[in-house]
Amino acid sequence: MLRRILAIGTILIGASLAWLILAATLTERTNESDQDQRAALGTLWGSDQTQLPPEFYFDVEMPVAHRTNKSPATVTRTTEQFADAANVRVDLALDQRQKGLLWYNTYAVAFDAVYRVRNPGARGRFRIEMPFAAQTATFDDVVVSIDGRPAAIQTGPQGLLASVAAPAAATFSVRVAYRSHGVGTWVYRFGSSAADVRNFTLTMNTNFRAIDFPPQTLAPTRERTTPNGWQLTWKFGDVITGYGIGMAFPERLQPGPLAQRLTLWAPVALLFYVFVLLVVTTIRKIDLHPVNYFFLAAAFFAFHLLFAYTVDRMPIGWAFLLASAVSMFLTISYLRLAVGLRFAAVEAALAQFFYLILFSLALFNEGSSGLSITIGAIVTLFLTMQWTGRIRWSERFAPAPS
Repeated sequence: MLRRILAIGTILIGASLAWLILAATLTERTNESDQDQRAALGTLWGSDQTQLPPEFYFDVEMPVAHRTNKSPATVTRTTEQFADAANVRVDLALDQRQKGLLWYNTYAVAFDAVYRVRNPGARGRFRIEMPFAAQTATFDDVVVSIDGRPAAIQTGPQGLLASVAAPAAATFSVRVAYRSHGVGTWVYRFGSSAADVRNFTLTMNTNFRAIDFPPQTLAPTRERTTPNGWQLTWKFGDVITGYGIGMAFPERLQPGPLAQRLTLWAPVALLFYVFVLLVVTTIRKIDLHPVNYFFLAAAFFAFHLLFAYTVDRMPIGWAFLLASAVSMFLTISYLRLAVGLRFAAVEAALAQFFYLILFSLALFNEGSSGLSITIGAIVTLFLTMQWTGRIRWSERFAPAPS
């Protein structure tokens, strides 16, 4: 009996090494797929977008008090002015796409903002510099208007440029709007550091309901459900903050990382399965040779191998059902020949269903998988202790009579 347990332990170690190799292969495939697909998606959809507010400048020509024949008669004094009020509207339309072993959050964004700026000094020139939300993005339907009149736009290295004549003590209403699309996240920041935000309102509409907010962003001051998602509002009278406003898009269950997780936990599932089979066969006096356990371990490995190479070609649920059915068929059809149909279709099938299929399903939810596995282990321990409480192990491990 002891030699049989040592042989089974060797099989468990060998199977664990095979699963480690499969997990390493999955990691490499996922990383390579991620690099290739991000490059391809970046060409079509752009990248993460972080929108900064426009910068406003007033240029005033000032006479030179002491000039020479070679010096100019006037110099330009530039004053940066911050918006007295801002009303921003953002519409986010999420379009999740699976590429290889990963899902990506691609989205379309419609940005429309109106800023009120006051000229605090003499007449001169009013300039606007609107930073791009991303350097690798496409912007459609771009509008820059001042007091309702379209402004002549120039494209600079960092964003859009526009300017108009500025009367003394004038107040301007500046509208900036565009449509774009990106991959990953969308964030609005008030500046590169802490900024004084006054009379600011941002309204965000989403076409999805599972919302969350990324780190270092502010929570909305008002939330309202819509037929398609949410309408979120951030409204501030006067606040100083270094945080921004953003949206964390809902994440789909990722095929590649899920397959890795199932593969790395597979040795634990097989250990539980073999342990229960040893107890059942000991109680029922069924002779399972270590070679039989080798083929059972191979049926377990077939589940993870098939799942790993089909999960990027079909929906996760269908890949899981296919791998489960194939593994169960391998086990039942083999044990039917080795020890009989009843043990194969009842005890062995139930044990595999519990410790392979349900165990793997528990790993779908990464947050609760540890607790689920712990509860399963405790239940298994309780049942096996009750089943084996009356067994005289000294007799079971006694050497066979010669």
